[in-house]
Amino acid sequence: MKFAYRFSNLLGTVYRCGNLNFTCDGNSVISPVGNRVTVFDLKHNKSDTLPLATRYNIKCVGLSPDGRLAIIVDEGGDALLTSLVCRAVLHHFHFKGAVHSVSFSPDGRKFVVTKGNLAQMYHAPGRKREFNAFVLDKTYFGPYDETTCIDWTDDSRCFAVGSKDMSTWVFGAERWDNLIYYALGGHKDAIVGCFFESSSLDLYTLSQDGALCVWQCDTPPEGLRLKAPTGWKADLLQREDGAERETTVHGKATPAAEEQQGKVKYSRAAKYFFNKEGDFNHLTAAAYHKKVHLLVTGFASGIFHLHELPEFNLIHSLSVSDQRVSSIAINGSGDWIAFGCSGLGQLLVWEWQSESYVLKQQGHFNSMVSLAYSPDGQYIVTGGDDSKVKVWNTLSGFCFITFTEHSSGVTGVTFTTTGYVIVTSSMDGTVRAFDLHRYRNFRTFTSPRPTQFSCVAVNSSGDIVSAGAQDSFEILIWSMQTGRLLDVLSGHEGPISGLCFNPTKSVLASASWDRTVRLWDMADSWRTTETLALTSDALAVTFRPDGAELAVATLNSQITFWDPENAVQTGSIEGRHDLKTGRKELDKITAKHSAKGKAFTTLCYSADGQSILAGGMSKFVCIYHVREQILRKKFEISCNLSLDAMEEFLNRRKMTEFGNLALIDQDAMEEGGVPIPLPGVKKGDMSSRHFKPEIRVTSLRFSPTGRCWAATTTEGLLIYSLDARMLFDPFELDTSVTPVQIRAALCQRDFTRAILMAFRLNERKLLQEALESVPWDEIEVISSSLPDLYVEKALEFLASSFEESRHLEFYLIWTQKLLMAHGQKLKCRVGTLLPAVQFLQKSIQRHWDDVSKLCDWNRYSLQYALAVSKQRGLKRPSEPPGSEQEADAPEGDDNSLHLLRRGPGDGDGPLA
Repeated sequence: MKFAYRFSNLLGTVYRCGNLNFTCDGNSVISPVGNRVTVFDLKHNKSDTLPLATRYNIKCVGLSPDGRLAIIVDEGGDALLTSLVCRAVLHHFHFKGAVHSVSFSPDGRKFVVTKGNLAQMYHAPGRKREFNAFVLDKTYFGPYDETTCIDWTDDSRCFAVGSKDMSTWVFGAERWDNLIYYALGGHKDAIVGCFFESSSLDLYTLSQDGALCVWQCDTPPEGLRLKAPTGWKADLLQREDGAERETTVHGKATPAAEEQQGKVKYSRAAKYFFNKEGDFNHLTAAAYHKKVHLLVTGFASGIFHLHELPEFNLIHSLSVSDQRVSSIAINGSGDWIAFGCSGLGQLLVWEWQSESYVLKQQGHFNSMVSLAYSPDGQYIVTGGDDSKVKVWNTLSGFCFITFTEHSSGVTGVTFTTTGYVIVTSSMDGTVRAFDLHRYRNFRTFTSPRPTQFSCVAVNSSGDIVSAGAQDSFEILIWSMQTGRLLDVLSGHEGPISGLCFNPTKSVLASASWDRTVRLWDMADSWRTTETLALTSDALAVTFRPDGAELAVATLNSQITFWDPENAVQTGSIEGRHDLKTGRKELDKITAKHSAKGKAFTTLCYSADGQSILAGGMSKFVCIYHVREQILRKKFEISCNLSLDAMEEFLNRRKMTEFGNLALIDQDAMEEGGVPIPLPGVKKGDMSSRHFKPEIRVTSLRFSPTGRCWAATTTEGLLIYSLDARMLFDPFELDTSVTPVQIRAALCQRDFTRAILMAFRLNERKLLQEALESVPWDEIEVISSSLPDLYVEKALEFLASSFEESRHLEFYLIWTQKLLMAHGQKLKCRVGTLLPAVQFLQKSIQRHWDDVSKLCDWNRYSLQYALAVSKQRGLKRPSEPPGSEQEADAPEGDDNSLHLLRRGPGDGDGPLA
């Protein structure tokens, strides 16, 4: 098994905080999610998380005009200069203070950041190599309070900065003679947005109390004059260019010319109010499209308005949520508007002209508790403390269905073997089964007396559903077909912490806090066959994929392995030192001593059963080798210091003579502040205050394909996949196997030898070249001549090629011939080949779904065209040509009839 796993995608959370951005083509939205950045491709219906992370939650993102570079700034002032083309970090920089916003100039030569009560302008990094990517050009002072927003003129000559002191300042990007700075007032609350009009210095300013001021400038942008250089700069110019330049630049103007060429002046042309009389709603976000003259404003109640400026004509007034709108962005064409709501983690893209949603996604706004992969690995189902069950597509990264039938937190989710039924357990005392065909809750299982369920399991046939009770210490068994309660299993003396069915036998394993794991035989009237005694409370239990081994995680940070047939312990792993828990800000003891109460809370075997994943109240996920009982690799799931318990030692800078600064509720009155949580709160503070969530891993699952694994964490649903590009893994390599020898064998048409050497070198491009060089009529002969050892590698390569290659039929022929020639021998190794076959099934199933939808659409279109042509054929004998009925025919009928009458050589139309 290879361990070149790397972070590949972030699901379950679509927006956290910060500003949204559209790419230059307007087809993608760049959304900050915690300390990561996700790009949502709206055209191809796909999401992708960039392989980078900041130290704190991202505060703002600035996108260059050409869309190649992005400046990502976190809450601590650390900035990452990122290339969106190669998806890599180019430069690190620290602004030495909290940055509120960052904006590139339209010409891409400068960028401005607002930090504290000042604005700083930097030279933007270019495409050539530079010693320092961020060079400070100027620092602008003026506002007395924190600066909040930036906007540039179209020609990059000036920019405006809004502040919390209710003023807006217009600064010149160059040393203009008639404009150094200009302060605008007129508001009674903090400035939320300021926007220049297109090709003008006219300005719109919006304040938090819902007021809009329209400012007119008496000078066009072309009227700005460069200030004449003085002192040593003037002497330098005189020596370089002679006396002619001196007289041109420094010549004194006449008094009449000075009067005509006065300073830039602003005057308020109008003032409008968004709030009606008696109604007060805070304005929280705004965006303006200069070409369309469209102003979009969002409010704290979730309402947004669309206005046309400068007349202030209302176009739309709708509500997207009941939470505050945190960020708004408009794409380049002005058709799509993106809204971000940080309270519920919502991201919406709305097309205002057709009044329809382009994208509507929402993650779990409380922590996710459990997850499960579908049998083919295409879907992931998650359950959270917000009582919602969400199903995610692993290829697109989008949630396509949300079930809200539960009324309390979801504690367990699982798929049946068919992959079309999801079974969930909840603290509301119900176990529900959901159908993925009709997207409905078709079964609800309840207990005779009210109880809270902590876990759920379904047997391999999908007929038996079991759930563990947290307060009555019982296990309840239902029939999936009838929904009836079959049995209630008693015997445990503590809450049930985990359930798992044996994949190959009718045996149920149950773990409890009473320091035992019981094995129940379904075929023998649910009799307890074995009771495994543990040294501490059991927290998780799982079977190996072949059912020959059982793993149990206990409260003393141990993982014990058992033989379920003989009830004998076969090994144990001590994970206390690998867990490495951090120290919370309010902890009175060190992390070393607090780790005694931390343990692994979730376990999962790899697809081949050789390794086991373990995670718990820590930022690390450990993967162990089962037979050797050693740590193979440790993954750090997050480096976000905005979460609690991330550092091993306390920050001494926060320690004062009066105590820890974390105890001081400094930001209680701020929007998005981090006050002290209520005492005893672990899973979510139900008060109106916010708190620092603690980093933890609640559930781990390996994909049935064996190529990726997923973890539900405080950050969201993290996907780690096998990175084949970073791995050179030859197989039985010797000096005679080289790319030159492989291509020479292909030239000699010795395809079998070329393919075997390509597999031994294990270079993907050479493998693809060797397989695609084989003529399709010789595939059967060559596939039958391949040794059995290489068949598994060939199936894995074909499965991965289905995801990116256009030669669908060619690779399907390869797959068919390999399975026909080696099918009987492969059955003997079904245990080791199962991940490869499931990966192959997932890839083929995806193409099957896409092609079947396209065929159905074409079939319906042809049926419609035939029905229309038949109807018109019946009407034609009785109606003279040119009649009113024919003139009033629906639009498109003549086109469809014309397409049906054309021959194959009449053109390249849709049906040709």
